[in-house]
Amino acid sequence: MFARATVVSALVLVAGGLAGRAEAQPAATAAFPVATVHLERNTTDSDYEVVFEVTGAQDGLAELTVLGPDRRTVVAFKAPDSSTLGIRGFRFESPEPSDIKAVKSAYPEGIYEFSGRTSKGAKFAGKSTLSHRVAATPTLVKPATPTATLSVKDLTLAWSPVEGVAAYSVGIKHEESNVNLTAMLPASSTSFAVPDGFLTPGKKYKLAIGAVTREGNITFVETTFTTEK
Repeated sequence: MFARATVVSALVLVAGGLAGRAEAQPAATAAFPVATVHLERNTTDSDYEVVFEVTGAQDGLAELTVLGPDRRTVVAFKAPDSSTLGIRGFRFESPEPSDIKAVKSAYPEGIYEFSGRTSKGAKFAGKSTLSHRVAATPTLVKPATPTATLSVKDLTLAWSPVEGVAAYSVGIKHEESNVNLTAMLPASSTSFAVPDGFLTPGKKYKLAIGAVTREGNITFVETTFTTEK
């Protein structure tokens, strides 16, 4: 036993002496800060879409690939020139068919694998599980109709609770001025107080309330309202 151990030690020393001539080992692969996939359902438009979101580190990504559970490549990005510094953040959205069967076939449930490389050679990887489970649709309480006229001050929007959700998302947008507000609220919430000063008198706004599952899937209902002049 002792003799064998001595030989091993000698081999380690020799290998150490030759390290300068050995090929460089590949750099360790880091985890993406953000690498997710989720399903969105818009019950107002009766459509579905799958969304991929990826955020790298400080350096931009020169390459990004996403493989589905069936090993198909669903995302493949490559920067044409390293001088562009790559891209740090991505949001990929599928088409929005009304046929959920088509979405499920194109993007099956399971683990999606993300891999990327920066222009400096750093490697990143990540995994995210896609589920097809979606929540029920929130029912809007205020505004109750798309023709509602609401105050610009002390305005509280409201909706009925949805069983089994993890959170709610609220989005308010005025498309002409490209002004929007987005908030994520806890599952216990059934209302949202719009900050005074955000709304402008006499304008038409688009409102989206989303019920978010624990898997990150979102069921949206959309409407519009107009502010008092």
